[in-house]
Amino acid sequence: MRSILHGMAAGAAGTTALNAATYTDMTARARPASDTPQQTVEAIEQRLPASIPGDGDQHQNRVAGLGSLSGIVTGVGIGAVAGLLRRTGLRLSFPVGAALTGLGAMAATDGSMAALRVSDPRTWSSTDWLSDVVPHLIYGAVTWAVLQALDGPGSA
Repeated sequence: MRSILHGMAAGAAGTTALNAATYTDMTARARPASDTPQQTVEAIEQRLPASIPGDGDQHQNRVAGLGSLSGIVTGVGIGAVAGLLRRTGLRLSFPVGAALTGLGAMAATDGSMAALRVSDPRTWSSTDWLSDVVPHLIYGAVTWAVLQALDGPGSA
């Protein structure tokens, strides 16, 4: 249980860093927030027998909230998986562990968007890829660093 909690804490820290990197990019380039999290929630809703309650703005506000929450759940969940993997004895160097954790989170989000036909990463520009990969690598670095710190000295 300790390894899952450590992973969740590390994933929460990584998610905060990912969000900070994303908001910094939005500020620097004056770009709008992505609406793909909301589109993903709507695509999932279309496949479920139930729907998100509310009409008009109420519904859209709930979808927006669920889109943001889904990013937190993904980040904390990937951290928990990383914590479990470390518990099984997986001890990767910092660069490898950070990169795999970040790219794993990116694959989870981008893969689900592609599977739901919300976005097609094959059509993304290099700028689109860069604005996706950099925050995810930052997520991976912070998540892996926190996991290593929580595991104590000499836990590479």
